[in-house]
Amino acid sequence: MLIADHSERYQLANELHARPFPFHSAPGMVAFLALKEPENAAQRDRRVDRENLIGLLDRFGAPHPKEDVTHYFGDLGRFKLKWEAHTEFVTYTIFLTNLSEKPFDGVGFDAFPKEWLETLSALRITSVNLRLENMIGAENNSDIISKKLAEWFVPESLAVSKVLDGSAVVASDFRIDEVGHQRFVLFIDPATDDRRVGRIVQRLCEIEMYKSMSMLGFARVRNMARQMGNIDTELSQIMSDMNDGKVAAEVTLDNLLKVSTELETLSAAASFRLGATEAYEAIVHQRIRVLREERFRSRQTFSEFMMRRYDPAMRTVKSSRVRLGNLADRAIRAGDLLRTRVDVERSAQNQALLKSMDRRADLQLRLQKTVEGLSVVAISYYAVSLVSYLLYPLAGNYSVTEGFLTSIITVPVVGFVYLMVRRIRSKMQ
Repeated sequence: MLIADHSERYQLANELHARPFPFHSAPGMVAFLALKEPENAAQRDRRVDRENLIGLLDRFGAPHPKEDVTHYFGDLGRFKLKWEAHTEFVTYTIFLTNLSEKPFDGVGFDAFPKEWLETLSALRITSVNLRLENMIGAENNSDIISKKLAEWFVPESLAVSKVLDGSAVVASDFRIDEVGHQRFVLFIDPATDDRRVGRIVQRLCEIEMYKSMSMLGFARVRNMARQMGNIDTELSQIMSDMNDGKVAAEVTLDNLLKVSTELETLSAAASFRLGATEAYEAIVHQRIRVLREERFRSRQTFSEFMMRRYDPAMRTVKSSRVRLGNLADRAIRAGDLLRTRVDVERSAQNQALLKSMDRRADLQLRLQKTVEGLSVVAISYYAVSLVSYLLYPLAGNYSVTEGFLTSIITVPVVGFVYLMVRRIRSKMQ
């Protein structure tokens, strides 16, 4: 076609198929490892993830993946390896077709060379030791499964379900065993094909992985609880001070700025983790729903386990996120109230200043009138003197003394000066 394609059309379309489900069969084992950089580490470098993968592949002489890929699946001889790079973590999954006689002995993780593990800078967020067995005869299958589960798991936290229309029975107690792995077991109906088995394995690993990642948010809000409590107390004290009016507005403003800065820093540091926790929680519940669980011998299902043990932690995260938002809103409202109070006080100060200026202007006007009266006298004095000097020569012709002449011209001169000063003041006003 002559229509030009968007530059990312093929990349976005292929993204939907970037993480295909693995194929696996029973009996067998799966070793799943999820690694994450420390919280205080710098921004995650995806090149390091690729270098770690290449280092592992080189030990088995396997071919390298293409550049900038986020998924790899290859045959390394004794086992198959699946590698996935996610936003916050990277996962390695080992698929083995043999089954050890001793359950959960951890031999599947021996596929990761010790020297290679020592080179990793990332930390283990979770690891899953998954065992796959075939179901035996239907007549005694449930009894055999129940007996094995009683031997392998802690009864108080054991979750068991029939999944995908009875294709398999999955079980786990979600506890970390003595060698540091989460134990899962999968009893497969022999009629189940390898594709469906691979999907079940993928779902179980994702449930554990995203559960562990979302619990990081719970750890974060638990560490934030005391700090949020202190901020809550400080905000309440600031509102009390504003209500009493005993503390100066400048002091209250400084306290509010300090609290607001601390709150904004806390919110910025926790926003990504809290948002990621909400997304991971949704994935956990979605992965459990697609398993289409059915109850196995009155045991609690995975969804019931999550409802009792996992959901309260997630509700704590949600309530903390809401509380953090409420604290931010309270700080904003406190700032608005303080700003209103300062504006009112400033308006009162401005009114008092205007009244003071009016009083000063009135006093100045009175002083000016007083000065004007004095100025009339002073100007009249000099004006009389000047006029007298002009008229003294005429006094001898009319037999008038100088004192009498001065007394005659004083009144007209004073009146003229008064009228002149008043006229000047009228023009200025």
